[in-house]
Amino acid sequence: MNKGEFVDRLSEATGFTKKDSKKALDSVIDIITEALKNNEEVLLTGFGKFETRSRKATERINPQTGEKIKVPSKVVPAFKTGKNLKEGVRESLKAVETGSGDLKIEKDK
Repeated sequence: MNKGEFVDRLSEATGFTKKDSKKALDSVIDIITEALKNNEEVLLTGFGKFETRSRKATERINPQTGEKIKVPSKVVPAFKTGKNLKEGVRESLKAVETGSGDLKIEKDK
């Protein structure tokens, strides 16, 4: 689902106009983004937690040249799923092995 489709569903679920639904979604995204920029956690109980995490500096190898590259430490946004979201997905979907040994996701019957 892309942002436009999300706005459509939000509009249907709330009775808001599509314009108001887009404005509400944009506001939520802006609030979460600003909180993360200020190193604040955003906890939506049952859904999950948005937070920032630090990554150590590492040394990687360029696969084309074999040259070692230093990757500096950095801060990245992260999301940890909440219990209700995990359980809801687990109850609705299942992983099924294909003939080639890969896994695909199917709706649980």
